[in-house]
Amino acid sequence: MELHRRNVLGLGGLAALATLLPACASALPETDVTAAGFGENATGTVRLWCRAATVVGVRQTVDAFNASQDRVTVEVTPVLDGQYVTKLATAIRGGNVPDIVDIDDINSMLFIYRDSFTDLTPLVQQLGFADQLNPGQLRLAVRNDKNYGIPYIADNSAVFYNTELFEKVGLDPLEHTQDIDGMLEAARAIGGLGDGTYGWSVEGNSAGILGFVVQPHIWAADEPNIVGDVGAQRGAIEGNDAIRRTFDFYRTMWKEKLMPQANFSGDGSRWGADFRDGKVGMFPSNFSLAVLNATPEMQAKTGVVLLPGPDGGRATFAGGDNLCIPRGAPNASGAWEFAKFALDVPQQQNLPAGGYIPVRSDAATPEYREKFPLAVAPLDGIAGAYAPTTLAYNLLFNQQDSPWIAAFRRAVFDDDLDGALAQGQKDFDRVLEQAQL
Repeated sequence: MELHRRNVLGLGGLAALATLLPACASALPETDVTAAGFGENATGTVRLWCRAATVVGVRQTVDAFNASQDRVTVEVTPVLDGQYVTKLATAIRGGNVPDIVDIDDINSMLFIYRDSFTDLTPLVQQLGFADQLNPGQLRLAVRNDKNYGIPYIADNSAVFYNTELFEKVGLDPLEHTQDIDGMLEAARAIGGLGDGTYGWSVEGNSAGILGFVVQPHIWAADEPNIVGDVGAQRGAIEGNDAIRRTFDFYRTMWKEKLMPQANFSGDGSRWGADFRDGKVGMFPSNFSLAVLNATPEMQAKTGVVLLPGPDGGRATFAGGDNLCIPRGAPNASGAWEFAKFALDVPQQQNLPAGGYIPVRSDAATPEYREKFPLAVAPLDGIAGAYAPTTLAYNLLFNQQDSPWIAAFRRAVFDDDLDGALAQGQKDFDRVLEQAQL
């Protein structure tokens, strides 16, 4: 998934959501998911809304489900990411909801806090593999210890590296991607090869991408950049040593010309092209951009690890989609039958073919590892999958004028680290104060 095309939801959008769902959506009936036979031998049609950005991965699962039986048919309706939140809110307000939604996990909370989704807790507890599910995504569907959705497809950030370039400079990529100092040493060595070769590359003018690939360095150090419960949150930017050192890492690489000049204006439209051309030593991205779109020759000289913290540790952005059943869904039983099918290991193991990562750690069987070796790291490191639980994620990170991209660019490109952190703290606190519904 290309992060620059994530849904952009401003303060006006949050206000619109509050207007569309003014009190709570609990006026719609909630299906009794504990009823005998629920989620088994369903019939009829299941209407599934999915994000246009993830329709390829969704359709392959839907086609397999429809071919596996003839009792129930899933019909897919792709919705543009930028319209998804408003369209779903409108459908809920009008009482004409789809049976199941494939929703960006970051946006799940917007509806969970409006009582719009069915409580699936008993069903999740019966799965038998709940402890294998991606914890970062699962956390984004939980409120007050109740599950209102389940992870379906994962989109995780990682550091992909060019083994050929590491060999040329005589460095071990695993050893030199354990912390920031090691990566900086490797970037300097690879950048010293010349001939248009760079140690690192990032799209420095794409808010969504910077949220996706820079934040995990902070989380790997167990340093959150948002603290407090939803409704009473504040930023943890100024005084955050992990953020300071991560921004300084990028600032140093920019000053030493270890990143391409094009990174300054990179908006995601050519994300990963320089890495796939073999000109970049290390590239923070996702499986789809770094691997699926690469030639077999480039894939053969690509390695991957999760993003390290300043002094070690590993983390990844718990991106992807959750499956949720809206209250009032006409065929909730059929919807849950499809959800169970989507979570079965065979379906999960086929997700990398569409550019995504399984949400079940036990999908990483020997056969899977052999078929998709560059889609294993997020599963082996699934405990490090994280994304902040907040109603203001889009405001803080995805909008092009968001505080995160502003702080990053001021620190890295304007060489004003102290000013970036101080202003970032003010901007995070302002947005969090205004955006809590």
